[in-house]
Formats: sequence, structure tokens, C-alpha cells
Amino acid sequence: MSCIFCEILEGIRDAHVIYEDSTHLAFLDRYPIERGHSLVIPRHHYQRITQMEPGEVGQLFSIIPHIANSILGATGAVAFSLAQNNGREARQIIPHVHVHIIPRYREKGVTWTKRQIAPDSQLAELAGLIKDRADSVSPP
Repeated sequence: MSCIFCEILEGIRDAHVIYEDSTHLAFLDRYPIERGHSLVIPRHHYQRITQMEPGEVGQLFSIIPHIANSILGATGAVAFSLAQNNGREARQIIPHVHVHIIPRYREKGVTWTKRQIAPDSQLAELAGLIKDRADSVSPP
């Protein structure tokens, strides 16, 4: 299966580019949640952010404020949301790392999925399991 984002990077597919440098590309989402919804991708193909080196992740996220401010200024949006999904079950449709910048407008509001308060005992148990795992595996 070919990657749509790699095809954009190779010039096979068109995109409405809003930012680029030697390691990243940002373009408008063809299926926007809101006007100005954009995607930021690394030029190197990774399916999940966990495959990237920490420095590469840092570089990717370090350009987000510049791009987001440009989007806010151009669209008149007053806020924005970031989204970064990993894996089909997380609703990652294109298997190439990408960060969504979704402008938010005062008059429209924001819809989030239904959430509920978890019991403290459940949170404490899960936090312990995650911390034990994190302590046993050294960071890259």
C-alpha cells in the first residue's frame, strides 16, 4: 500500500502547502474539521510517533507554534486543538506520522467525545502499572 503523504512529498499528489523546511511539510487537510485545519508531517516516513527518535519528535513539535500562529492570524480563529493519532484503533487513517492543527472559533464551540470521571482507586492502580513499566524500560 502506498502512502498518500509520501506521494505528496514526492510531488505525485497535490497539496495546499502552508509551511515547509528540510525535514517537515505542513498543508491544509482535504477533509477539515474546521476552516484552516492543517497537518504537519515529517518528510521521513514513520507510521507511529513511537518509531521516531526523541529529537525528531521534538523538532516536529517545535514548529507547531509558528504554524498554529500563522493559521490563527489568517483565519481569525481564537484557539486551536492539536491531535496526533497512532494506529488504526486510534483513528489514524493515513499511516504516516502527522499532527493535526485544528483552529477553533469562538462562535462555534468544540465537541469532545463523552468522558466520565474514573474512580480514584482505578486511577491509582493504573498509574502504578504504567510507572512500573516506565521505570523498567529506559528511555531511548
